[in-house]
Amino acid sequence: MKTLQGDGPTAITNRQAFLRKNDIDPANATLLQLTYGGGDYCRYQIIVESLKGDGIVRESTIDADAVIVTETNHAILLPLADCIGAVIHDPAQNILMVSHLGRHNLEQQGGTKCIEYLVEHHSSNPKNLTVWLSPAAGQDNYPLYAFDHRGMHDVATEQLVTAGINPRHITASPVDTTTDLRYFSHSQFLAGKQGTDGRFCIVATMEH
Repeated sequence: MKTLQGDGPTAITNRQAFLRKNDIDPANATLLQLTYGGGDYCRYQIIVESLKGDGIVRESTIDADAVIVTETNHAILLPLADCIGAVIHDPAQNILMVSHLGRHNLEQQGGTKCIEYLVEHHSSNPKNLTVWLSPAAGQDNYPLYAFDHRGMHDVATEQLVTAGINPRHITASPVDTTTDLRYFSHSQFLAGKQGTDGRFCIVATMEH
């Protein structure tokens, strides 16, 4: 889908189609949509209650770098360009976090800070957490200069382990969005190597 972000009718229609294709009611979904420019890329919010439909079927929207859900059947939708979407689950506390880990965030140690947030605010034990890392831009085409030209998955994994996550509980997608033509890549579009700009997305929810 080309248009997934924003409040325009095309973006809303595309998100609804994506959610329904995955058997998720858009009225029980929250869009994690980031804005840049504030300088803080480690902003976290908790969703306390599912929003009910108001006659217009749409998901709610939160501007944050990660959101936390404590109830089942509430989906988090995160559009991505080349960055990592981290799905973090705490089965002991029944908590789900979806965290956006991009270059700006990782430079602020976001992979570590999101876990520290769960520990401080939700009494999570990092040893109990499992993490899935979405497709993202690979090292060859998107090296992180602040980290000796390493790749995002490598840096994110290191920061998660620093926070206490068992490396065996971290699963990183092998997909490189800069080379896999099934995915949009914003960086490759800006470099003139991909003709269409767009977003792919991930969605996560806890089920009964």
